[in-house]
Amino acid sequence: MAKGPRGVVAVTGAERGIGAAIARDLVSRGFTVAVLSIGARRPDPGKLTPAQRRRLHAFACDITDEAQAAQALAQAAKLPGGLVGLVNNAGIQKDGPSHRFPTADFEAVLRTNVLGTFAMCRLAHPHLVKQGGLIVNISSFWDRMGVKNQVAYTASKAAVSSITRSLAVEWAKDGIRVLAVAPGYIETDMNRAALANAKIQAYIAKRIPRGKSGVPEDIACVVGALYDTDMAFLTGEIIHVDGGQGIVH
Repeated sequence: MAKGPRGVVAVTGAERGIGAAIARDLVSRGFTVAVLSIGARRPDPGKLTPAQRRRLHAFACDITDEAQAAQALAQAAKLPGGLVGLVNNAGIQKDGPSHRFPTADFEAVLRTNVLGTFAMCRLAHPHLVKQGGLIVNISSFWDRMGVKNQVAYTASKAAVSSITRSLAVEWAKDGIRVLAVAPGYIETDMNRAALANAKIQAYIAKRIPRGKSGVPEDIACVVGALYDTDMAFLTGEIIHVDGGQGIVH
């Protein structure tokens, strides 16, 4: 049973995929969710009730535009309950052979995934410090792996995990906890066709102990639980949700 209004969690990139699943999960747990995305569109509400859907609010936010991001967070903070959390889910991925990977593409990935994530954390700080709060950064299980043709993305996610640890230490005195959730292979609308490839399916069956990829709800329920449960002593950790792929021999 959903609980009563519990404050506002801002979720970036929540129009679809993992971000949308996180938004729906948080709303089902009684939170109000500020959906921050370039298109300012709410996600598909799925099975949410009409009352729960009314707690989904969309605001335009390009995380690489600090002025717009600051305005979006200020609007979110004015919603009933005030801002109690931030989920940094927005990101981009560009791949290609490293020996000819354009510097401009590398910079674009870092600008969004690293600088954008840090800027959102910094801009949320004055709102969260008022009553304490939780920041959850969406990293990747590739943050600790070597992956062919993914040098920019893996570097960016390693940086997100590092940012998480550093801010957790620095902002503990402010009552702000900072965690990261690092997904493995998660099937979304964007990668469903690629994951359906026979070679990829064979690889996943061999490498992931459970034998298949995850779904956005697998990540959403972990993020939701972090907000839903009093875990005051948990901060600075990178929680890998990859079906065991990162540890299998």
